[in-house]
Amino acid sequence: MNFVVVIPARYGSARLPGKPLADIAGKPMVVHVADRARESGAREVVVATDDRRIHEAVAKHGHEAMMTRPDHTSGTDRIAEVAIARGWPDDLIAVNIQGDEPRMPPQLVRAVARQLADHRDAAIATACHRVHSAAEMFDPNAVKVVLDKHGYAAYFSRAPIPYARDAFKADTSRLPQGLPVYRHLGLYAYRCGFLKVYSTLPPAAIEQFESLEQLRALWHGYRVSVAVTDQAPDPGVDTPEDLEKMRRAFLTGTGSPV
Repeated sequence: MNFVVVIPARYGSARLPGKPLADIAGKPMVVHVADRARESGAREVVVATDDRRIHEAVAKHGHEAMMTRPDHTSGTDRIAEVAIARGWPDDLIAVNIQGDEPRMPPQLVRAVARQLADHRDAAIATACHRVHSAAEMFDPNAVKVVLDKHGYAAYFSRAPIPYARDAFKADTSRLPQGLPVYRHLGLYAYRCGFLKVYSTLPPAAIEQFESLEQLRALWHGYRVSVAVTDQAPDPGVDTPEDLEKMRRAFLTGTGSPV
């Protein structure tokens, strides 16, 4: 299977400015992400950034980087710029790994590319895993996805969905047995032809309010195929507290998933 990986990495972050360059075990975080991507078997790995400091750090560690426009509204728009600039063919699969996921398993990257290759009617493929705690379900930083019977995404949200009305009326401290709650993982595969279309689609209100770029595709009627996996990486780095947890994980020798 032939696929490429693009890692969008912008410098600005409301909660953690300069996040891609945060040091973890002697390397910038985005370099760890690129290392994992390279292990997936991707034909090319490119870090797409809006900041010269990130570009230089990535190149220093032997990975390829590309400067992109600073005004993109989403990581997918940034990846579309790379696909167009590179002249990648429409049927080539491009996998988007978030630049704050330094423990993304390489096998999962490949599995999401395979998910798209196997579902020709989908514009996007992604992954999720089962949620087992109410704390995770009610955490707005944990994005949930509801699936239809064929494994396509019906909706993504930071809200607790699907909401067990009667059970949660009595107790919100635990999940009722059998509730199908899935956490979305920040990993996407696209065909480059769709990326070129995506960059022309106007943002949707649900995308902007939820701050979830995948909702643009759903709102415009495109299908998203979702692989359910048990191989869930640790959550990405969104806050200074998350960064310290990630640093401790690497120091204890658990920072390089196989």
